[in-house]
Amino acid sequence: MSPMTSAAAAGSPVDGILATATIVLSLVLALWSLVAAVRHRPPDRLQFVGLAALEVALLALAVVALVALGGGERPGEPGAFFGYLVTLVCLPPLAWVLAKMEPTRWGSAIVCAICLVTPVVVVRLQQTWAVLGG
Repeated sequence: MSPMTSAAAAGSPVDGILATATIVLSLVLALWSLVAAVRHRPPDRLQFVGLAALEVALLALAVVALVALGGGERPGEPGAFFGYLVTLVCLPPLAWVLAKMEPTRWGSAIVCAICLVTPVVVVRLQQTWAVLGG
C-alpha cells in the first residue's frame, strides 16, 4: 500500500480497531479450523461460535460504514465498496451452512478457507474506501 493510500485509510470508517479485531478473530478461527482439519475432526461447537462472533463483528463494521455514508462520507469506489461489504457479511453464514452440510474434516477446511478469505475482503473494503482520484 502506498503512503498516500495508507494516509487516506487512516480517516476511513472501515479502518481501525473494529477492522483489526475482525481480521484477528478470523485468522484465529482459521488456525483453529486448520488444526481440526489436519486432525481429521469435523467442525466443532467452538468453530460455529467463532463464526457467529465473526459475523457480529462484521455486521458492526457494516453498520459503522453505513452510518458514515449516512453522514455524508463517500467511498472512493462506491460500486466495489458495496460489493465487498455485501460479500463480507455473507461469508460467515456461508461457512456455517457449508460446514453443517459437510460434517467431516472438510467442513473444518471450509471454515478455515473462508476465514482466510475474510481478512482479504476487509482489506479490500478499506482500499476501496481510500481510493484517491480513481
